Amino acid sequence: MATDDAADRRTTDDHGHDVIDPLYVAIVTVSTSRAGEEDPDDPGGDTIQACFEAESHEVRVRELVRDDYATIRTAVRSLVARRDVDVVVTTGGTGVTADDVSPEATSALFERELPGFGELFRSLSWDEVGTRAMASRATAGIAADTPVFCLPGSKNACRTACEKLIVPEAPHLAGLATAHRVDATDQSLAEYGTDE
Repeated sequence: MATDDAADRRTTDDHGHDVIDPLYVAIVTVSTSRAGEEDPDDPGGDTIQACFEAESHEVRVRELVRDDYATIRTAVRSLVARRDVDVVVTTGGTGVTADDVSPEATSALFERELPGFGELFRSLSWDEVGTRAMASRATAGIAADTPVFCLPGSKNACRTACEKLIVPEAPHLAGLATAHRVDATDQSLAEYGTDE
């Protein structure tokens, strides 16, 4: 595991809000059919990675898991526990078939939901796919101080979500979600009378 250098990457934006930039990203592709392949094609994961890297963020981890509640939940839980991961994005498993369980598996870990993400994503999707947008259960929330986004598996959906919503806002969300760590450290130092 890399050392946690979030303090070195923490800045503030024009409004004085905490921002972590560049972000360290983990991508989880959910696909039972691909999970059994030796060298699987992963257009959704590749698209997510390209979107983040285009803005100078770093993808630290990529995982491929099958469509299974416990497997997805375990993968995401282990990633949000890592200090070298600022944001987790899953792709796949957000539809309405019986094995589409990514939203349930991840939202079980959320301390705080981000309902605006799903609302905005489906609004943008309406422009691209019309009424089929209602079948997407894309969701987001904060788990262990880490923003987590669950996206559909399609390349176009991943591009829309990342370019228009996630990549522009994730540095701010990651900064806000971890601001209490900085505040707590500053407070404890003040209590002990140290100026380090």
